[in-house]
Amino acid sequence: MMARMENVEVVVAHQARATVRVGDVFLKIDADQAHLDTEVAAIALSPIPAPEVLWQQPSVLALRAVPGTALGRLGEPSLASAPAWSAAGETVRALHQAPPPPWKARSLEDIAERLDEECRLLIGSGILPAALVTRNRQIAETALRPVAPVFIHGDLQPTHVFVEGERITGVIDWSEAGRGDPVFDLATLTLGHPERLGNVLAGYGGDVDAEAVRAAWSLRSLLAVRWLVEHGFDPAAPGAEIDVLRARM
Repeated sequence: MMARMENVEVVVAHQARATVRVGDVFLKIDADQAHLDTEVAAIALSPIPAPEVLWQQPSVLALRAVPGTALGRLGEPSLASAPAWSAAGETVRALHQAPPPPWKARSLEDIAERLDEECRLLIGSGILPAALVTRNRQIAETALRPVAPVFIHGDLQPTHVFVEGERITGVIDWSEAGRGDPVFDLATLTLGHPERLGNVLAGYGGDVDAEAVRAAWSLRSLLAVRWLVEHGFDPAAPGAEIDVLRARM
């Protein structure tokens, strides 16, 4: 009897990397081996649910799919409940309270220099109006503050957080993990979902500067727009990064 054949689903593909799914296995293909090495190391250190690493070969990483559905998607209303978003905040807090990974954090100076360069290129190329970039660069300044670095995911989009009911079942895509400002994770999680910030902070607990989170929405969006355009994505889609920047005006 012939075994049932699984379909191959292309999850994401661009010049730098590609991810495909076959059944309950994800294959990540990356031209930069360091991204895959970081992902494997971060998953091993993570205190929160993460995918099982099945095997790794040069430029390819196989991961077991986590159960559940994504907490949300940029540009779309989230169908997840308020308690689910609060559970995500609690999960992020557990990550931030864990011992940070041994690799070096990016300095504030490096982030500020990259932000200035991106703003210059966004204006020079005409991708965004100068007034929009300048105003959001001013807002982003609030997020560039010295803090003790913690274990951050680094790319904690709601599409990377999986939930069943009110339970977080797994967090995926750890290639940007490292030491950093906890506000960056909270901002990435709620980018495009400002109405969920209160739920996330309620679950996260502690004293969080909500204005710094909102400032980091501008920071992340400014850093992402040009990369998205150059890799075939649309930051001008409804609810996406450019709408986030406009809302901050």
